[in-house]
Amino acid sequence: MLDYTHEDWKSRAASLSFRGQAFVDGKFVDAVSGKTFDSINPATGAVLTQVAECDEEDINRAVAAGRAAFEDGRWSRMAPGDRKAVMLKLVDLIRDNLEEMALLDSLDMGKLVTDAATIDAPGSAHFFQWYAETIDKVYDEVAPTGPGDLALVKRVPLGVVGAVTPWNFPLDMATWKAAAALAAGNSVVLKPAEQSPLSALRLAELAAEAGVPDGVFNVVPGFGVVAGKALGLHMDVDCLAFTGSTAIGKMFMQYSGQSNLKQVWPETGGKSPNLVFADCEDLDSAADMAAFGIFFNQGEVCSANSRLYVERSVKDAFVDKLIARAQAMQPGDPLDPASKMGAIVDEKQTQGIMRFVEEGKKTANLVTGGERITLDGKGCFVQPTIFDDVDHDNPLARDEIFGPVLSVIPFDSEDQAVTMANDSVYGLAASVWTDNLSRACRVSDKLMAGTVSVNTVDALSAMTPFGGMKQSGFGRDLSLHSLEKYTALKTTWIKYKA
Repeated sequence: MLDYTHEDWKSRAASLSFRGQAFVDGKFVDAVSGKTFDSINPATGAVLTQVAECDEEDINRAVAAGRAAFEDGRWSRMAPGDRKAVMLKLVDLIRDNLEEMALLDSLDMGKLVTDAATIDAPGSAHFFQWYAETIDKVYDEVAPTGPGDLALVKRVPLGVVGAVTPWNFPLDMATWKAAAALAAGNSVVLKPAEQSPLSALRLAELAAEAGVPDGVFNVVPGFGVVAGKALGLHMDVDCLAFTGSTAIGKMFMQYSGQSNLKQVWPETGGKSPNLVFADCEDLDSAADMAAFGIFFNQGEVCSANSRLYVERSVKDAFVDKLIARAQAMQPGDPLDPASKMGAIVDEKQTQGIMRFVEEGKKTANLVTGGERITLDGKGCFVQPTIFDDVDHDNPLARDEIFGPVLSVIPFDSEDQAVTMANDSVYGLAASVWTDNLSRACRVSDKLMAGTVSVNTVDALSAMTPFGGMKQSGFGRDLSLHSLEKYTALKTTWIKYKA
């Protein structure tokens, strides 16, 4: 795939077939209502396929299937080694179908197919493999009781896990939720974003082929206000894992209180700061990563480094470096390996980004970009955009834009930089650039963020938890810690004759 040409990718895309039905209890089914909605390629405006528009009845059907599978133990009580073998088979199938999975995400939501083929799809296989390997390696506990008492503390699966995932990384976000939940022995009902459901549906098909039993992994596409809400309010869902906007995360918390007090694990919005100090010698690398941190995936990243704080003595030179990089990252056809950015997910998101840009032109210094463009008169594309000398209280610096828009803000002291970085309702991620080890440790300790990356951006691994603070939510994906949200601690206390 690495040497595929633009024509190669277009040819392979043209040969794809799409599954648009829901996947419930081991088979593809229409929505009970028979309703469908269009899955649209944002780069061309073309309709890819019709997708089942699931509603409360479909959620009920999927949750019932998940509950039946959990109660009879076909997955929840499967021997750990056998469950691991099934998940590893799924890993092999994802890797066997990397090209297809990459194309599904690229066509469905506009990301570069080269990124999907080298980052997203391989990452999904890696994360499934990582969690498969935990199944027979995470031990339970024996409490230090006295003679005559044996207290066993086990982590047991919760039951039915609802997962609501966003459109920016469709396959990866489905994997981050499902891999850990399945490894723990739960059944899963996944509601993918309506903008990008196709790879999740294909993942369910591959899971069944791998041997995941019927009812254990269900995918119900539909609109958040109907299907997502029904999942959040369902009385037989034990846990709801969500990645998306802060406003919707708050709604799921309310749904829990209105229903059965199900656990809700929200990973929500972000407005991540990137602090560049003058003592960073390699400003070229800092500029490379600052551009990557905001323009990768068209800026449609919850942890995107969208607030750039630069020490005033190097700010102008640094902005010049950023402008050059932005101008070299113009959007193009997502299927063209030469393209540096893809399409925005849909018309609504594109218009929302452009409203921020147009207002920003009135209040800040636009130094590059700032225009919506089309390819052959079609598509949702926004140029990489940089505003300089942004006031810290400007909406450009306060609100999550979720697009390729960077706000540059100068600072004069370390304390000022930290204060401004922390002055946000969000706390998902942050980056620090400095060659002073003491400063790196000191500033990292003070920043209120779930992950602080030093001399890089958005550091990520299966070994470390991903999630935030404040209104970025408290859900955690990745690492062994994510197993905690899909399991309960159960104590079994045995009295015996010592």
